[in-house]
Amino acid sequence: MKTRRLLAAAAALALLPMSAEAQTAKTLKIGVLNDQSGLYADMGGVGSVAAARLAVQDSGLLEKGWKIEVLGADHQNKPDIASNIARRWFDVEGVDVVTDVTNSAVALALSSLARDKNKVELVSGAATSELTGKQCSTNTIHWTHDTWALANGTGKAIVQTGGDTWYFMTADYAFGHALERDTEAVVKASGGKVLGKVLTPLNTPDFSSFLLQAQSSGAKIVGLANSGVDTSNSIKQAAEFGIVEGGQKLAGLLVYLTDVHSIGLPIAQGLLLEAAFYWDLNEGTRAFSDRFSKEMRGRRPTMVQAGVYGSVIHYLKAVEALGDSKDGRAVVEKMKATPTDDIVMGKGQVRADGRKIHDMHLFEVKSPDESKGEWDYYKLRQTIPAAEAFRPMDQGGCPLVTTN
Repeated sequence: MKTRRLLAAAAALALLPMSAEAQTAKTLKIGVLNDQSGLYADMGGVGSVAAARLAVQDSGLLEKGWKIEVLGADHQNKPDIASNIARRWFDVEGVDVVTDVTNSAVALALSSLARDKNKVELVSGAATSELTGKQCSTNTIHWTHDTWALANGTGKAIVQTGGDTWYFMTADYAFGHALERDTEAVVKASGGKVLGKVLTPLNTPDFSSFLLQAQSSGAKIVGLANSGVDTSNSIKQAAEFGIVEGGQKLAGLLVYLTDVHSIGLPIAQGLLLEAAFYWDLNEGTRAFSDRFSKEMRGRRPTMVQAGVYGSVIHYLKAVEALGDSKDGRAVVEKMKATPTDDIVMGKGQVRADGRKIHDMHLFEVKSPDESKGEWDYYKLRQTIPAAEAFRPMDQGGCPLVTTN
């Protein structure tokens, strides 16, 4: 009797490591870290949290017994605050992956942290192409858009239609600098000229002095190398100064659906913009957007929020295939080895440098007469194939490419 009890106890002890491993493999936490109260809150914010939760629902893992928690936090566009939140999430709360990561300076800071902690960073909101260039990382994937793609889509199209002299109004941080740099290179390569540029403080309410400088430059195109509320305010105030009526045109180099919604079609009509996603593009985008709208009181998703959904879906596929979410580097390698396919951006792949590639689309903002109702804002001008939409991998300087 005693022998049987000892054998039973030994068998139970032998099963403990397996049970702990199974429990670990069945549990993961997703942290959505972005701007939830400032100039980028509309294009990401709590909508990105909703998108991540929809991805978890659609993954099928909950039905298979996985316990998945989605957290959200506001980094206030400050790298130090973002790093502190992410470090606490990684070290104390057991978060496996951070997604959205609006703001390029924040994304670059967290890329190093995720690599050091062997976690995963899925960037949807930040746009600097440095994330897959010289500052690429084994633990970061850049999902939705980047400054190179935006410059080579919107910028090239504008130069080709006669907009060959430019003046840049540039948000004074990593994203704005990268977008200006990449667009200027495209303008010059296409035979255009840059007549001047000015740096603008992030989240400034008054663009009047900067717009006056742009107006006096005589440039045909005023390039807005900014985003979010900064873009909306720039365009609204440009209308007040009569810049377009005076013969100049605005180039919104990163414009979101929520910006057009805020500006209104009477002012935004005719604006060219590039996006990876539009809610009314096809059956898949409409199906996702209808579900998103129910969660977000009628609002339609931006490409950042759609990118959060797509990146989390692909992440969860990789985690399920591996059976474990704790080795971030291994998860990223699995994501790179597996073709992407989701209802928001279709088929694609994640390259060795961490750049996720897919088709990009050039849109024109409709006039009020063309729009059939609220959120019906875009008409498709051109689809840029995935192979052409993003910077060639051998031109970015990513060490993961040059050393392989």
